[in-house]
Formats: sequence, structure tokens, C-alpha cells
Amino acid sequence: MARGKAPTFELQRAAILAEAARLFAERSFPNASMSELAKACGVSKPLLYHYYRDKEHILFDIADSYMDQLLAIIRAVEARQLAPEAHLAELVTCFLEEYEHSQNRHRVLVQDVKFLQAEQAGQVIAKQRQVVAAFAEALERIEPGLRRQHLDKPVAMILFGMINWTFTWLRADGRFTHRDLAPVVTRIVLNGVKGLLDQDIPKPKAKSPAH
Repeated sequence: MARGKAPTFELQRAAILAEAARLFAERSFPNASMSELAKACGVSKPLLYHYYRDKEHILFDIADSYMDQLLAIIRAVEARQLAPEAHLAELVTCFLEEYEHSQNRHRVLVQDVKFLQAEQAGQVIAKQRQVVAAFAEALERIEPGLRRQHLDKPVAMILFGMINWTFTWLRADGRFTHRDLAPVVTRIVLNGVKGLLDQDIPKPKAKSPAH
């Protein structure tokens, strides 16, 4: 009969992920070794391999579980059935608050997913696309017609361009918190989206026929 997992198994894995996210964020995935991680976690290297088969498995678990958390936030906001502008504002606020508390995981997601094998990277990227689609849908509710002009996802990506890189400049001891900036981002987006379709927006290029 196979041995069952100890009650503390998942807790230990969570502790390893947290320490790995910190190490990868500080040094980048290629420059952090399993030996360094074992030392940082206060465990032996063989014990570390008991929880994770290799460094890539750890990286995947960090990125994939973080995307699951972001998707859970989207589901929770959608369940509240807010008015369109309030819905977008709540999405931005909740994401920025999550970024504040998950800066290491967020940095790893942004900088290190490219080191995953294709299948693992594909799973993470698929979830990233779900997040973008949810924000694009929220924007479409505010300005119907964005999708018709193929602008819903580009505008969503512009929004992410404003919030996804806060870890590079927004300091914990600075003047503003992530929550402070959420209404700023929302107002910039709303004031930019409203009336956007009245402007002279270039038509999207037609896709070339497949060869």
C-alpha cells in the first residue's frame, strides 16, 4: 500500500513556493539553484526533491497557482453583479491589492514563464488569456462596440500595461499604496474609453490569408 501524504505536506509545499518565488524574483529563475532554495527553506536538498521533482516544477507551480488566484478574483467580482463601471473599478482594485501582496509571484510570472517547457508555459498563457478576456468583456460593457472594432483586447492590454509593472516603481514605503492608485487607473481608463469610438481610430489590418 502506498504511503499517504503527511498532513503537513501541502503546508510545506506552500512554504517552499513562497521562498522560491522570493529567490526567483530576486535572482531570476536561471540564476537560482535548488541548493540555494533548500538552504533558504531550511531543509536538505534531498528533502526538497521529496516535494518537487525539479526547479521547473516549482516555477510552474508558482505561475500556475498565481493565475488560479487571479481567476478566482475575477469570479468573485463577477458574482457581485455590479454595474459596468463599478465592475471594472472593482477588478482593478482587487488586482492591484493582489499584486501588492504577491509581488514575488507577480515578478516571477512576468519575467520567468518563458523558461518553462512549452506545455507548461501553454497552460499558464491560456489562463493569462482568460484574464485578459475577462477585462476585455468588462470594458465592452462600458463601451459597447469595442469588440466590433477589435479594440476590446488592445484596450485591456493597455490597462494591464498600467498595472502589471507597478512592482518596478511602486514602493511599500512610498506616498501611495496600490489601493490608492486603483481609482486613478480606473479614471484614466474610463475617461479614455468613453468616446474612444468617436475618434478617428485606424482600421485594423486585414489578416493575410493562410497559405
